[in-house]
Amino acid sequence: MTTRAILIERHGPPEAFVERDVSLGEPGPGEVHLRVKAVGVNFADLMMRAGLYDTVPPRPYSPGFEVAGEIVSVGSEVSDWRTGDHVVALIRFGGYAKDVIVPAANLFHYPESLTPVQAAAIPVVFLTAWVCLFDSGNARAGETALILGAGGGVGTAAVQLAVRHGLRVVGTAGNPEKRAYVTDELGAVACFDSRGDWEPDVRQLVGDRGIDIALDSVGGKATAACRRLLAPLGRLILYGLSDAVPKNRRSWLLAAKAWLRMPFIHPFSLVEQNVGVFGVHLLHLGTKEQQVLRPALDEIYRAITRRELHAVVDRAFSFDRRGAVAAHRYLHERRNLGKVVLSDQPYERRDLGET
Repeated sequence: MTTRAILIERHGPPEAFVERDVSLGEPGPGEVHLRVKAVGVNFADLMMRAGLYDTVPPRPYSPGFEVAGEIVSVGSEVSDWRTGDHVVALIRFGGYAKDVIVPAANLFHYPESLTPVQAAAIPVVFLTAWVCLFDSGNARAGETALILGAGGGVGTAAVQLAVRHGLRVVGTAGNPEKRAYVTDELGAVACFDSRGDWEPDVRQLVGDRGIDIALDSVGGKATAACRRLLAPLGRLILYGLSDAVPKNRRSWLLAAKAWLRMPFIHPFSLVEQNVGVFGVHLLHLGTKEQQVLRPALDEIYRAITRRELHAVVDRAFSFDRRGAVAAHRYLHERRNLGKVVLSDQPYERRDLGET
């Protein structure tokens, strides 16, 4: 049996994607065959395609961490799922394909009120935000959180989660429409221009009190600014390095510059300032993966059902090579407000223009 997949055969710009028929085996005893209806596109996918991501299989392979679809068949030892069930799945790669074989342990129910596009837009961004805020960051009501890239996928999820849990949220975003959305629609108290020098604006807003939690997906100089803004007992959570990714193609020089701009942090400097620095990689939780992610996603979906949270989906691009190229270019250009998805089911929020 074969299926259609969008593959990385060589590193390069978005146009390096190819689309081919690939073999698809039968599900093993603890696996299911899932017909994919929508796949979330994440910034890590761009880094994979550009050759800046280390934990990947040999090429050719298909990127894609999260998919929504319908179960076609189940393995002999699968008892909790049936043919026809609509589910989301978290996987390490392979999601840019019309069919996937996944372990049943990686499946999650999603609310019937959601479309596959909305369902696929939720797991990675909301779980990343959840782990950053509550598992690593130990966020508490009344604290102040700084969220860089607040108009992006993880950013819009993090703002919603933080506000819902009683935190005062300050964000950064790249254009006026994104900044307005973060404050007016998501509830942040302020959102400053990520393209400028936002550190003095944040400092003026929070005063000597400082920032309790900073979520940093940017790296480079932004990391140093976040650390300077931390209050005593503040926590800096690093979960990305978008500063290393250019608008269209791999650039080792840009990646090296972003890496070198990261501040050196000596452990004793943290002791003196009473601050902490954490790193979060959602797919490297090891034995804690099920323990952390399943109850978190269950709570996230319950909150979505109660309309306390919502998926911020910018648009869905066609589920083929052409759509994947366009989606990656859209993210490279930082045009997205919220999440971008590949699907044959059209969904378009609005065009925000280039930032």
